[in-house]
Amino acid sequence: MSQHKGLRSNGTSLPHRRELLRAGLGGFASLSLPGLMRLKAGNPESPPANTAVILVWLRGGASHLETYDPKPDAPTEYRGPYKTIATRTPGMQMGELLPLQAALSDKFAIIRSLAHTGPGHPSGSLQMLGGDKDANDKLKPILPDFMTVAHRLRFDPHRDMPNYVGVNPVVRYDNFTIAGPGFLGETYAPFSVLGDPSAPTFQVPNIGLGDPGRRSVLDKRLGLQKQFDSINRAVDRGGLLDTLDQFQGQALNLLTSKRAAEAFDLKRESPKTRERYGMNAWGQQLLMARRLVEAGVEIVTSTLDGPLCGRVANWDDHAVNHHVFDALKYRAPFFDQAVSALIEDVFQRGLDKRVMVVVTGEFGRTPKISHVASSGGGVASGAAGVVQPGRDHWQHAGSMLFAGGGIRGGQVIGATDKRGEFVTQRKVGPHDFLATIYHHLGIDSSTVTVPDLTGRPTAIAPDGKPIRELWV
Repeated sequence: MSQHKGLRSNGTSLPHRRELLRAGLGGFASLSLPGLMRLKAGNPESPPANTAVILVWLRGGASHLETYDPKPDAPTEYRGPYKTIATRTPGMQMGELLPLQAALSDKFAIIRSLAHTGPGHPSGSLQMLGGDKDANDKLKPILPDFMTVAHRLRFDPHRDMPNYVGVNPVVRYDNFTIAGPGFLGETYAPFSVLGDPSAPTFQVPNIGLGDPGRRSVLDKRLGLQKQFDSINRAVDRGGLLDTLDQFQGQALNLLTSKRAAEAFDLKRESPKTRERYGMNAWGQQLLMARRLVEAGVEIVTSTLDGPLCGRVANWDDHAVNHHVFDALKYRAPFFDQAVSALIEDVFQRGLDKRVMVVVTGEFGRTPKISHVASSGGGVASGAAGVVQPGRDHWQHAGSMLFAGGGIRGGQVIGATDKRGEFVTQRKVGPHDFLATIYHHLGIDSSTVTVPDLTGRPTAIAPDGKPIRELWV
């Protein structure tokens, strides 16, 4: 597998096609030259292998005790009401709420020893997604997340598909921005797909411009811009406009690409396949993720949150938000079906070496159950004032799932104590998590750097090592 040894700097500023897309059809004739000059793209010295990653993000943090690290022998004040079930793998057990995933355990590995120092949703997310070591919450990231780093390092100006797509992207937690490009700039933010893909009227804008009338308008706008460009070329000694033509061509390719339109079009899937994932937001998000990596997109994220989570629309199961056990029972069928279908599909379609699927959130939940009055009634929550059980933030122990990427399935890596409170074997930190994903993407996180705003090289996961047990 080829690895990046650094970034080539040729002194040329390259505008990125995503910014052109953001401008929409009306923007091609109005983009200013100074604005375009601010858009930059870095090219890797040599392209990596055609690997891809799908991050399934559980915003708020899932309880490890009810999912991938059950503790059936824990005291009652720790143990929830759900049973532990056997899986396809002898000796591996999971929570009874995930029977479909349990039946596919030979195809994935569970990490039970995730731990870090970020107690809040922002700090935990920033540590997991960008490697920020600070335990304090921040309104926005300082370091770029691994998705935008990988996007920058694997940038290819000849693609007709976006390289990084967020299907319900990982972006915010309340008023905090938990992921983003940081000092790399908005150029490397994802192409975002918003809305419910299971809705009959769902459509991805700016992809596959099929209306002849709109294409005619676009052609006229481009013709007008070329007239303006012919005037500016007289003073363009740096060749910027020639470079702009390349990026504008990419944007036009995406707007008119039949391949792109097909990749985002879930209606091209059979009803049977769509139903296998679940005809709901989560199922169709993950089906789209599979379609995108199969079409060549290399970084896909999908946040599983919203109404399918319960009253507060996330996995943050404090007692004030949800009755934790009702909430898990409510959302588990959607989660179990979507994730198991994705894993099964990746293997059935021969993508299991090229595509890595990662399921995680920012941390686990407190093993000791709390009992607090609800702040409001709704799905999976009692009426305001009703005392109900909950689990709070717990950065000291959590679980993750890895599938595909050529890893060895049917294994558990790491362990926690009998209550699920603290890691007892093979602690895995955020930098290890990041190094593992980078390794799959052909990026050597021990040597590769990206430039900050001053041009100073910044390490991307300096204290991490890939979780080698995944592959042996």
